Amino acid sequence: MSYGVAAALQAAVYQRLTTDTAVTNLVGSNIYDDVPPGTLPDTYVSLGLEDVRDRSDKSGRGAVHFLTISVVSDAAGFQTAKTIAAAINDALLGGTLSLTRGSLVYLNFERARARRISPSDTRRIDLRFRARVEDN
Repeated sequence: MSYGVAAALQAAVYQRLTTDTAVTNLVGSNIYDDVPPGTLPDTYVSLGLEDVRDRSDKSGRGAVHFLTISVVSDAAGFQTAKTIAAAINDALLGGTLSLTRGSLVYLNFERARARRISPSDTRRIDLRFRARVEDN
């Protein structure tokens, strides 16, 4: 297995989200690799959990990364969060990500989970993407 591409993949995802006009028009600079302490904005995006599985074979080292990107919003209803989630989906699937190490074989949307977080009634959507990388 190779976990060597993990940092490069995360950096490419973060770079794409922070430079995508549609995403930044909706959340500004409130896109976090690490949610800062203290008071958070009413709406933000956070890179979250990652599960990785080995996909090495005789041609080389590789892995499948299951990436979670969260949209969190205090806006009433789910419309704001869903609009942001759609922009994130479009940004990540709209072109090839450039990695500083290894190569991206594919990046696909896998699933999403939308829910209210009680007692504050905050909305949260967790988007899960599946990325296959090779460490070449």
